[in-house]
Amino acid sequence: MDQQRYNKGLAIRKEVLGAEYVDTALANAGEFAGEFQELLTEYCWGGVWGDETLPRKTRSMLNLTMLAALNRMHEWGLHFRGAVNNGVSRDELRAIINQIAIYCGVPVAVECHRIAKGIWAELEKA
Repeated sequence: MDQQRYNKGLAIRKEVLGAEYVDTALANAGEFAGEFQELLTEYCWGGVWGDETLPRKTRSMLNLTMLAALNRMHEWGLHFRGAVNNGVSRDELRAIINQIAIYCGVPVAVECHRIAKGIWAELEKA
């Protein structure tokens, strides 16, 4: 493992997804999935997200559309929060969901709206 890339990835992962979520994911990985969490942190977050060619806001927008297309709604909600953390506005998020409706289907967009509504409610309480 490249410790510098891992450390960079860990910092980015916590900034985007929240330290509590990341700390819990790492702590709950256990022996079986621990190596996988290291791989994600080093390469996904340190290597890809750490590449400054694309701004984090753009990466968040891309992730929302890809995750919707793959119907990975748990991850979609996680990255919706990340998109908010990365400065994607409500209007931009609404437009992204509209784009998802056209290219991925209305049922997926309905689910995105349901998830977004719940997350907005949580964020407004905080």
